[in-house]
Amino acid sequence: MTKPVYFWNLRTSRKAPFDLKIKRLLKHVGLGAELRSGDLTAIKLHFGEGGGTGHIRPLQLMPLLTFIRKCGGKPFLTDTNTLYVGQRGESASHGLQAARHGFDPNILGAPVIIADGLKSGHERTIPCSGRHFDEAYIAGDIVDADVLITVSHFKGHDLSGFGGAIKNIGMGCATRRGKMQQHCGLGPTLHPDHCTGCGQCVAVCSPGALSLDAQKKIQIDRDKCVGCAACFLACTSQGLEVDWRVDINTFLERMAEYAAATILSRPRPSLHLSFIQQVSPGCDCTGFSDAPICPDLGLLASWDPVALDQACFDLVNAALPLYPSALPPGLKPGQDKFAAVHDHVQGQYLLEYAQNLGLGEREYILQLI
Repeated sequence: MTKPVYFWNLRTSRKAPFDLKIKRLLKHVGLGAELRSGDLTAIKLHFGEGGGTGHIRPLQLMPLLTFIRKCGGKPFLTDTNTLYVGQRGESASHGLQAARHGFDPNILGAPVIIADGLKSGHERTIPCSGRHFDEAYIAGDIVDADVLITVSHFKGHDLSGFGGAIKNIGMGCATRRGKMQQHCGLGPTLHPDHCTGCGQCVAVCSPGALSLDAQKKIQIDRDKCVGCAACFLACTSQGLEVDWRVDINTFLERMAEYAAATILSRPRPSLHLSFIQQVSPGCDCTGFSDAPICPDLGLLASWDPVALDQACFDLVNAALPLYPSALPPGLKPGQDKFAAVHDHVQGQYLLEYAQNLGLGEREYILQLI
């Protein structure tokens, strides 16, 4: 069945400014009909790592929060703690990082609640159906919310090719234990000859799998490695890299299964929005935002996360490539930009597997508002 995906191309005017256009989008998608008075409404997003500039801004969320409150809902902004050690590894630091990026409840009228608790122990075990899992570990406040709305920054990603609604749900709503399940097996390949002995990768290795030997060269205890990928981001000397011999499709399948478990277990529909803007080649977790690979294209909304990701994927690939960027020279509109940057990943595989799980449909109709 073809699913509608509503699309605003970011055009505004004096009579139709930013907030009015988002209100119009939310009316078209029918959010008001799904909200009830008193609904505790989770807005799942990424607050951004320090040093990054591509994450969604608080100002962009104001019209959504206002709309929810006028419908009688009680919105709160939320995310889960990261598997790697960093600015969002536990709730105290995570909340401060959100504040540093301007997510102030006194201004936005919505509190920041880290959904998996102080040390990611606040979780619910829910049934999961797929090749890999029978149960999934999802953040308790995500499960307990009356309504879930995801707001994603559509961009590239080193492990999944692209990051959109499915990744925001599958990885983003999981507790640390759930993230470990999805990442398991994606440990690093070591290149000791390149290692400078700085110890940055050791510092971010939460399970203690990495250490320096007597010659100050990197070494690993494979039994402790959970495949969290934090070390890849910390190393600046190519002392370690992703072991691409591991089946990346397995990772994509695990993430899709977590997304399906999260959404399909909910008693009420979930709305998904994606901003196609500053489309960086890498994730917002990296602590920097590389030059965009295409122009800013718009804001999309759908009740179907698979249709939404497929529409975003298609729009980015159809767009004019931007340079200078991580894209190889000579790429033409219509070619897969994400595969050009991350040639070890086929993003279409994630969409196909998610559809097979019943998470949504890849066929869509784009409705311009």
